[in-house]
Amino acid sequence: IPEQRSIMLVGEVDEEKSADLISALLVLAQQKKEGQERAEDIKLYISTYGGSADEMFGIYDVMNYCKQFCDIETIGFGKVMSAGTLLVAAGTKGKRKLGKHCRVMIHAVNGGSIGELHNLENEMEQMKYLQDNYIQCLSSETSMTKRQIERLINRKVNVYLSAAEAIERGLADGVL
Repeated sequence: IPEQRSIMLVGEVDEEKSADLISALLVLAQQKKEGQERAEDIKLYISTYGGSADEMFGIYDVMNYCKQFCDIETIGFGKVMSAGTLLVAAGTKGKRKLGKHCRVMIHAVNGGSIGELHNLENEMEQMKYLQDNYIQCLSSETSMTKRQIERLINRKVNVYLSAAEAIERGLADGVL
């Protein structure tokens, strides 16, 4: 909603939604009023089970680029899981919120592949690369160290956090 400077990411983080979200971020970040040094805040509402890691990193990189022009307020509601967890945490610090009943989930990178051994080894290397990047980015956006995130992920289950627990770990700053 351009006049409200609001964007919604609801559902799977896929190529189409990523392209729409990135386009909206880039347009809104450049819209500043005459006499203003920075554009007004963008509100990014997120409710997702997650999706593509590549698309998540694309959105994440553009969010960080846009923060030089304006702040990005992230608001997680319903479910903020997997890719959505990093995107909520990537908002401007102090402006990241969760709904009181929002469920937050972190887990290891998921994937699957079939084929020749060399291709499978290559796919495993790429999955490790994605997971290492996810851990690094999450660590830089939260109060958790890489080691703490690795311990959570190495539990080999989906790790569910309440809004209060997510705030305690620095994934967000407050409750709506």
